[in-house]
Order: sequence, then C-alpha cells, then structure tokens
Amino acid sequence: MLWLIVLKVIVMDKSNLDNTIEEDENLAEEVCKISYEALLKARDMIKPGVKLLDVAEATESYVIGKGYEVAFPLNLSIDNEAAHYTPSYMDDKVFGEKDLVKVDFGAAKNGYLGDCALTVDLSGEYGKLVDATKEALENAVSIVRAGRKVKEIGKEINSTFERLGFRPIENLGGHGVNLHELHAEPFIPNYDNGDDAELEEGRRIAIEPFATLKQSRGLVTETDVAEIYSFSDNISPRLPAARHVLSSIMEKYPSEPFAARWLSEGMKSKFELYSGIRELEKIGALDSYPVLAEVSRGMVAQTEFELLVEKDSCKVLTKI
Repeated sequence: MLWLIVLKVIVMDKSNLDNTIEEDENLAEEVCKISYEALLKARDMIKPGVKLLDVAEATESYVIGKGYEVAFPLNLSIDNEAAHYTPSYMDDKVFGEKDLVKVDFGAAKNGYLGDCALTVDLSGEYGKLVDATKEALENAVSIVRAGRKVKEIGKEINSTFERLGFRPIENLGGHGVNLHELHAEPFIPNYDNGDDAELEEGRRIAIEPFATLKQSRGLVTETDVAEIYSFSDNISPRLPAARHVLSSIMEKYPSEPFAARWLSEGMKSKFELYSGIRELEKIGALDSYPVLAEVSRGMVAQTEFELLVEKDSCKVLTKI
C-alpha cells in the first residue's frame, strides 16, 4: 500500500504520523467492507428472469447512496465468460435458469479501492467448481505473509484445483492494489509461474482464483463485446456525437473505468451514445476492456478477496 503524504513526515511527530497511517488503514478496510456488502446484495438479487441491468444499477446505487464511489462497473460474467461483462444501456438481458454468474465489484473513496468477487450457480450443477475457487482462495490466504513469493501462492491455488479435479485460468490472476490504481504489481498467478517476486508488508493485494473444468484449455481471450472503457487521450473527434460523449467523460470519469451506460444521461439516443464511443475508441481517445471468455467455452468460476499483507500473516479486508 502507498501511504500519504510524504510532506507530512516533515511536520508531524511520530505519534501523529502513526495516527494518520491508522486512519488510512481504517479507510482502506471501510471501503473493502462496503464493497463486500454490495457484492452480497448483488448476489441475493441474481435469480432467473431478473434483468442484469437491474442488478447492476441497484448495486452501484447502493455504494453511491452510502457516500462512496464505484471503483469499476459491476461485472456480471456468465458461463464461459470470466470477466468484464457489464450490462449495456437499455440492456434487456435476463439471467437464465442454468447461468453460472461471476459477480465482481468494488467501491472507492479518496483513492482507496475495494475489489471482491464470488460466483452464483443458478443451475445447481457447478457447485464443486465454485467450491474449488473458495477452497483455493482460503488455502492461498492461509500462506500469505511478508516475504512470501507470488509463485508459491499460485502453486497453492493450482494444487487445490488439481486435487479437486479442476484447472486454473492461467492468464488471469490477482494483483496489487494501490491508491488510485486497482491493478498494480505484483501479478499473483493461479499456478506456479516461476515468479520470485515477494509480497511486502503493508501492501494490499487481491487474490482471485479462477477455475475451469479439467477438459478445458484454461485460457481466456478477448471477445468483440465491450461495455467498460477508460479515458486514454484528449484527442479532438470529428463527429458531434463523439464530442458530446468525450465532454461527458472528461467531466465525470477522467481517471477511472466507466460503463457506457453511465454516459446515457443527456444523450439524444442509444445510437448517439454508441456511435460516439466507437469514434472515440477508433481515434485512440478511449481504451476498452472487452469481455474475457474461456477459449474452449469451458465454464469458469471465481472467488476474490482483497487483503492486507502483514509480517507473519494477512488481514482479509473484504468481509463484514
């Protein structure tokens, strides 16, 4: 974790500095707690026939109503989708009776970011797969401490999956969490990737085991669907619709990921919104985050906690 602020060290005595750090730790934990509360509310709404858009809007509104910001749009990725699906503007898609839903969400406040995830099995057929991600996460958390190599965490996750008859998604994993930076170093793999990087005391990390079926490839690739974006460069677009969209982005979301549907206010139509986004992406003003799907269409489950690395263990932050 990056602690604020260097200049304060010059003017504060040690007791005041310690209090400042304690307040920061409390805020980090507070943000993670509200993130997990919202995640559970989303989980409880997911039922066959319910609109994905209704779940997303209710979950995001919950944290905003509590005085927080949304760190990233609610992800509701289904079946072989592993990450990055969020409902579109006026989306009428509903959950099906057989859906395997990955729910990934986080709140934010003063640069502190929460990140947590779980999987809802509406079919009742993939309970063992879901439980494998939970057990792998628990086992990984149990060995986290300062000085632990990230490859050892990956080895623990993969060993759990292999013992239970599943395999990891090898090109997805956990990450460090910094102030204003959700995906920071180090990358925390879901298998032993040979990385000798060591965890540092005081750093916040997210561990997120992704599992798929044994016969699947265990890799994800980008699809052609994207509803999550971030501002990249202030390039002047030619189309009026693109200028309108860019103005809204610069005003509301200049530094954090956002859902296209968040920009719908003030737009004349769905066509104006998406034609503007497509133009901005084309000229390099926006980065997109396409939906990631398992390459062999294997079912994917995920569980994720954010935690604080301590000298001899760790503290799970995303809990109630």
